[in-house]
Amino acid sequence: MLELAVIVPTLNERENVRPLIARLEAALAGIEWEVVFVDDDSPDATAELCRQIGGNDRRVRVLQRIGRRGLASACVEGILATCAPFVAIIDGDLQHDETLISRMLARLKSDNLDLVIGSRNVNGGSMGRFAAWRVRLSNLGRVIGRRVVSCELQDPMSGFFVADRRFINLAIPRISAVGFKILLDLIASSPRPVRLAEVPYEFQSRFRGESKLDTTVGFEYLTLVLHKMIGGILPVQFVMFGLVGLAGVFVHLAVLSALLFQGAAPFARAHAFATAVAILANFFFNNLVTHRDRRLRGWSMLSGLVVFFEVCALGALSNFALAKLLYSAGWPWHAAGIIGMAVSSVWNYSVTAALSWRRVVHHRTAGGTVDLHSKSVVAQ
Repeated sequence: MLELAVIVPTLNERENVRPLIARLEAALAGIEWEVVFVDDDSPDATAELCRQIGGNDRRVRVLQRIGRRGLASACVEGILATCAPFVAIIDGDLQHDETLISRMLARLKSDNLDLVIGSRNVNGGSMGRFAAWRVRLSNLGRVIGRRVVSCELQDPMSGFFVADRRFINLAIPRISAVGFKILLDLIASSPRPVRLAEVPYEFQSRFRGESKLDTTVGFEYLTLVLHKMIGGILPVQFVMFGLVGLAGVFVHLAVLSALLFQGAAPFARAHAFATAVAILANFFFNNLVTHRDRRLRGWSMLSGLVVFFEVCALGALSNFALAKLLYSAGWPWHAAGIIGMAVSSVWNYSVTAALSWRRVVHHRTAGGTVDLHSKSVVAQ
């Protein structure tokens, strides 16, 4: 009977697939296991290789996601695609120590725990040969992450753990599933105290391929923490949209002050130009971060930008009209302004998400590209 599913999110990890399967086979001797590769439609045909291997080894499965990105959501979909009572999350880059999985599973069952986490921050663990800046970034993420969990956790940014499905089933309905850090999301989403343990391991250097870490990953992590701190009241993408909009305010003020200080234009013209620059900046930031999973590229970016400008222009008009109406009705100026801004923000987010970043993607095929609505393709 199947006991353990190892969930491996992948993006351009083709060269690591065979070595990882071989390592899992050696490490999990005596355990009934399967591995589920959740691939974000990798250009290097990672999913196709997994299918080829799975044709001869029923323990190897692949779930190919089209038009979506993100490690956390990939982990969730992989977990939901297996019937195993226990799941392990491990990266596809061979930086985690797969030899620990059997010990972690045994500890989980013997101590009746929800999670056993591979930790770089407990005695005996190590960040390995991480660059100094990545160590500092990880330590900062650790400090920030512990603000939203109510248990003692030394490595909230770990991506290596074994979990009981019963606990996963409790937490999944509440998770944000954004970005790269599924562990913190699960713990912060649990409706009850989490029973966990941490075991030390040394983080290894990447075997092949390139790291997926970039500035947007850090932004997504901060957004996840903020989302949990405010109790998940607002959709996480709306929180990201709002933070991008706040950055746009600073862009607007910087451009406006520069033009006025240099006397390059009268106020009305300078204000209009600064508004256009802020909207342009907001579009690119939202494309890079808020809607990262359906990022626009090529000509679709141009059409998305035109729609974004049109929608935001209507949002600005609605903001002005509503604020003026409320102010005329006797509302305080600041309350009228905030309500007008809130209404236009909801309008801008909802309509641009539906029009500028609609979920239609270009999927690679042997004969060219085709437009598809986002879906997952599962093979066993």
